[in-house]
Amino acid sequence: MLKEIIISATASQNRIAITEDRKLVDFFVEHPEKDRMVGNIYLGKVARVLPGIRAVFIDIGLKHDAFLHFSDIGDTLKDNLNFVDDDYVAEPDDDEVKDTNSSSKKNGEESKEKKTRSPRLKKGQEVLVQIIKEPVKGKGVRVSTSISIPGRFCVLIPYEDKIGISKKITDYREKKRLRKLARGIIPSNCGVIVRTASKDQPETSLSADLIYLSKTWSQVQDEVKKNSPPYLVYKDLSTTISVIRDLFTEDVSNIFIDSKKLYKEIRSYVNTHQSDIVEKINLYKSSIPIFEEFKIEEQIKGMMERKVPLPSGGYLFIEHTEAMTVIDVNSGRYAAKKEQELNSLKTDLEASREIARQLRLRDIGGLLVVDFIDLEDDKNRKKIYDELRKEFKKDRAKIAMLPMTDFGIMQITRQRIRENIMQSTHELCHCCDGTGLMQKKSNIINEIDQWLKRYKNDGNKQALRLIVHNSLGLKLRIGTFSTMKKLQLKYFMRIKLEEKNDVNPQSFRFIDSKNEKEITNDYL
Repeated sequence: MLKEIIISATASQNRIAITEDRKLVDFFVEHPEKDRMVGNIYLGKVARVLPGIRAVFIDIGLKHDAFLHFSDIGDTLKDNLNFVDDDYVAEPDDDEVKDTNSSSKKNGEESKEKKTRSPRLKKGQEVLVQIIKEPVKGKGVRVSTSISIPGRFCVLIPYEDKIGISKKITDYREKKRLRKLARGIIPSNCGVIVRTASKDQPETSLSADLIYLSKTWSQVQDEVKKNSPPYLVYKDLSTTISVIRDLFTEDVSNIFIDSKKLYKEIRSYVNTHQSDIVEKINLYKSSIPIFEEFKIEEQIKGMMERKVPLPSGGYLFIEHTEAMTVIDVNSGRYAAKKEQELNSLKTDLEASREIARQLRLRDIGGLLVVDFIDLEDDKNRKKIYDELRKEFKKDRAKIAMLPMTDFGIMQITRQRIRENIMQSTHELCHCCDGTGLMQKKSNIINEIDQWLKRYKNDGNKQALRLIVHNSLGLKLRIGTFSTMKKLQLKYFMRIKLEEKNDVNPQSFRFIDSKNEKEITNDYL
């Protein structure tokens, strides 16, 4: 399989595409005006404690206080806090915090069985936290007190006593070798996770990475001692460099970059951390835009569509709501009754593979509900469930799912870390507020009529100016005996119509001609 990373850099944004056999499988966008926040470490102060929702709000100096759930409070911090009896279910570890040694597993299993206690934090208390989720739709960031500092080959976890190996390293001997290496070079009072990129790497590479991470952690501690909350004590890498750090593994054949500046930056980073693969990094020099050359631009456009085609003629509809994302699977063609189950199974299997790909591509998180084509046979429903599980193994995000119901419905939750691709590349329409629907002009004219009625009933007789969008203005003045003339005669008032392009087509404004004061809201 040919796996490549293609990077297009402009003054307004960096776009990173990851392809497998030239098919887009991952996509990231970095905006200069919107820095990546996941991984940043802050010295914060407790603003509010809400036991009812099992959460603490931390002031870290951002617009909204950070959200700290009790389950995101690490054991080290708990040891130094007062407690009240309470049960909670801890969330699973991060994607790469897997396969710890047997004693750690045993302790973990025992701790799940024991009743735990939730910490009683005090307002004004200082606490060191790390952002684990970006702000989404007006919500603040989500943070954890369990600090981790990722490097090229390892992730340093201060105050933890465990060694983890990436679950993507499956060879037993290699896992054993890496665990032995890590145990010999791990800093005191720290744990470590050995990342996928460490496979077949010598001890010198892991050691150099851990030395770098240890120095970074020492700098964080120094910043904490010198500053008062709220304060940013550590900023993680940019989106582009973090993608190179996390996803530029041995199975990547090439990286192509169309910016000389970014090319030098990435080459310098890789040369410092893993010089043996630096030759895979290439500067793209053609006059043809890089995403057009690699057929990525057309795939991105398709990724933004609600309708996604399937190989056998079926299609998906992907709809976003406030509470969840809904995906509808359609066969797209009629099948004879005797072939209906077989055709439905074929379409649902294709849909399963495409759904897993689209969730990665669009970075859709939270609750998802999928309406598959109905299947009568329980074995066939199980096949769909198994196919999805297999495809989701390619996803770095944590995913949980329930079996398909008799109605063909499947519920899935996918870890949400940042805004999905639609949210990060699109804005809400100021006309329809994101609904995709606009009022008919006749409805708005009826609202104008009702406004004038309330205005007149209040004893007013002053001349008015009515300001509307050009499209609505045309509707009001068209015809020999126009709607505008009818309104003036109906209420026996002088109304001057003004049409403007910069006015919301869904609204109108009334101005008192005498004092030039806007009075629209007075009679709504």
